[in-house]
Amino acid sequence: MGKRRRIQAPKPFFPSSKFIDISDDDDETDYSEVCCEECHSGNAANKLLLCDKCDRGFHLYCLRPVLASVPKGSWFCPSCTNQKKLKKFPLVQTKIVDFFRIQKPSEPIQKSIKDTRKRRKCPLVSKKKKRKLLPFIPIEDPQRRLEQMASLATAMTATRMEEFSNELTYNPGMAPRSANCAALENGGMQVLSKEDAETLKLCKEMMERGECSPLMVVFDSKEGFTVEADKYIKDWTIITEYTGDVDYLKNREYDGGDSMMTLISSGDPSKSLVICPDKRGNIARFINGINNHTPEGRKKQNLKCVRFDVDGQSRVLLIANRDIQKGERLYYDYNGLEHEYPTQHFV
Repeated sequence: MGKRRRIQAPKPFFPSSKFIDISDDDDETDYSEVCCEECHSGNAANKLLLCDKCDRGFHLYCLRPVLASVPKGSWFCPSCTNQKKLKKFPLVQTKIVDFFRIQKPSEPIQKSIKDTRKRRKCPLVSKKKKRKLLPFIPIEDPQRRLEQMASLATAMTATRMEEFSNELTYNPGMAPRSANCAALENGGMQVLSKEDAETLKLCKEMMERGECSPLMVVFDSKEGFTVEADKYIKDWTIITEYTGDVDYLKNREYDGGDSMMTLISSGDPSKSLVICPDKRGNIARFINGINNHTPEGRKKQNLKCVRFDVDGQSRVLLIANRDIQKGERLYYDYNGLEHEYPTQHFV
């Protein structure tokens, strides 16, 4: 229970982006001869996206990075966009502090982590051993931490995110905070233990002080923005919470966002919630999914996505499910028990 996947909104409709709709008999333009510029096939016409400048066609899954759905607004192919060079966020401490709203550290970087470990060595009751979540351990070099945060800021500005947020956000016109009730989950949700909740709180406090998870956001020509470990990360380490704007799934029925995450899957569909990180969010948005249709894709998974009941509210955590080496890219399965999210074309 509790494992969940990203969710893709069904049947998106975008009036600006052009794609071939084989069901539209009134369209006077004949696209029957359009082929994908990459694979040179005209098959899967409903997956062919047309450039708004040159009218050439590209399958969503032949593009690099792959597009999960038709983008909002106008879309231009790689040739027409001239593959503009990525503009990096300034590696200036004051700008990074302002961007992430970093607070002044109140204690040494490793002290709180060591204190937590000490408390765990003295159980009050002898019982069956249960694995505990571990806090991430930041890199001690402050300059390297600035570089890590700058890499995230670069990705956020390039994807036009408006604001960094390490918490779930509730906005007017969307789902209110009161709608996030873990008890609404169909089949129930596992409760985060008191000790693991303290670990999650510690991770949040470290982030507020600029002691970030040891991760680097990089741009890959095939995968787009992706995240890799900047140091060794131990199994069962909390990587990050999945954050963003909370909204009702019904409000996002025609949303083309490719990063929505299920927050609550209710027996009453009108109460189901999703997390939408397109405007506000954190590094979780840039952690990629595996192709769970191939053995090679499944082998790349090193994180698991788990939802917990935390003080009565649902929270989504990304947790290491094995030891992760420095330089290794992070991947998790976008699909849970259901296989609704299309990953068969993932690299």
